[in-house]
Amino acid sequence: MALDSVDLSVGEHEFLSILGPSGCGKSTLLMIIAGLLDPTGGSVAVGGIPVTGPVTDVGIVFQRDLLFDWRTVLGNIMLQAEIRHLNREESRATALDLLDKVGLADFADRYPWELSGGMRQRVAICRALLHKASLLLLDEPFGALDALTRDQMSLDLQGIWWTDRRTTVFVTHSIAEAVFLSDRVAVMSRRPGRVVSEVTVDLPRPRTLAARDSAVFADYERRIRKTLEDMGVLKERAV
Repeated sequence: MALDSVDLSVGEHEFLSILGPSGCGKSTLLMIIAGLLDPTGGSVAVGGIPVTGPVTDVGIVFQRDLLFDWRTVLGNIMLQAEIRHLNREESRATALDLLDKVGLADFADRYPWELSGGMRQRVAICRALLHKASLLLLDEPFGALDALTRDQMSLDLQGIWWTDRRTTVFVTHSIAEAVFLSDRVAVMSRRPGRVVSEVTVDLPRPRTLAARDSAVFADYERRIRKTLEDMGVLKERAV
């Protein structure tokens, strides 16, 4: 069993991060919310509607970008429009606007194999946002990126979220990343995962990277780290 009696709600327009040890069921929880996995017990609702199958009003970004190397950047994003039978011209305009917001306006006609890992993930985020879903689910999208690229991706994601405050659930292993991006951080236990702590992050938005140097930011990090230490997830070992 991956999860155990998870009781969690996400407010409209809220940015919620889910943080916990590997194997605690974070990704499983995201897949259940999206209707891609059936829970063995309990219930899930999105927008007040019970989830009984794949949810269409959702955008999903995985750790792997899952781009098609034979399609251009724009072509990969427009795949959403093709599958959902959206207006092509309107979708193209939206796709180009999204690319501009993540600094990839000049790469619309490039192919994924010509891009860096961070650029590929920006394209994946744009694709997830094209159909203007009310819920965005991100499963460790920055996990395979270097530290500097992760910082830039955090800024890019915050900028996109700030535009329309789309309800977002973000899975991460990074305490600093969770605090920087979130309105609230849910900390999960070891497998089978359950929510053991919720921390509301009351920091001004939009946030700059300099905010991470503040005493308030450090206090949020300490509170979350203490929860993980109390669970035995983080341990100091003798050298």
